[in-house]
Amino acid sequence: MLKEKIGVIGAGKIGSAIVRGVIRAGLVAKDQVMASDVSDALRQSIAKDLGIKVTPDNGKVCDFANIVILAVKPQIVHSVVKEVAKKLGTAKLLVSVAAGVPLAGIEASLAQGARVVRVMPNIPCVVGAGASSYAGGAHATAKDLEKVELILNSFGIGLAVEEKYLDAVTGLSGSGPAYVFLFIESLADGGVQVGLSREVALKLALQTVYGSARMALESAKHLGELRDEVTSPGGTTIAGLYALEQRGFRGAVMDAIVSATRRSQELGKGS
Repeated sequence: MLKEKIGVIGAGKIGSAIVRGVIRAGLVAKDQVMASDVSDALRQSIAKDLGIKVTPDNGKVCDFANIVILAVKPQIVHSVVKEVAKKLGTAKLLVSVAAGVPLAGIEASLAQGARVVRVMPNIPCVVGAGASSYAGGAHATAKDLEKVELILNSFGIGLAVEEKYLDAVTGLSGSGPAYVFLFIESLADGGVQVGLSREVALKLALQTVYGSARMALESAKHLGELRDEVTSPGGTTIAGLYALEQRGFRGAVMDAIVSATRRSQELGKGS
């Protein structure tokens, strides 16, 4: 359990998911958390659902908390950081989950020696199954990074990477759920094409992807070995794999990650 108080600036999907994760995991008690947001509706919702303190004032969150999580849109990160810079000083840890906003840009708006950690979460954190990566700024300590990892592990997994790889993380796990949703939809469409009802096809597709991911997570075997276990010589699966390879399935997925990574890099440069 963390002794520190946690503040969240921005009570949208990611911000509220972080609060829900740390409370449900027992990492902090409800009275150790405060959230701010400009939206009355979001403040009321998170207060009702999770029983935490809320305020429209970002400064109050910084006064209250030892660890401040910045969960606002990338476009307003710098204005919010400048607003709370004096409140943060060097004594409080700032954790940014804003996609594409580099550490150097955030640190430039803070006091010299300010401690910052940048995190790239993904949307499955809202169901406690997030895949996040994090990188520490110039003055973040080893203990700071340990605490951030504990927070991330409360709603999924948190993996340390160098900041230069966070755009790649964005392209893979940040954008990845959209690719997976499209794949699931395509599996279901295929089922409908060969005669299954939409309801049955979708349920089978969802459970197939869930079960396959769980099997891969829990197995020590290489993915190729697991695939071979399903692929009999001359059977149905190899026929399906052959069709996917003919249409460049693997390359298309790789291209999607490369394209998303490049776009993340462009956004980080203000393009």
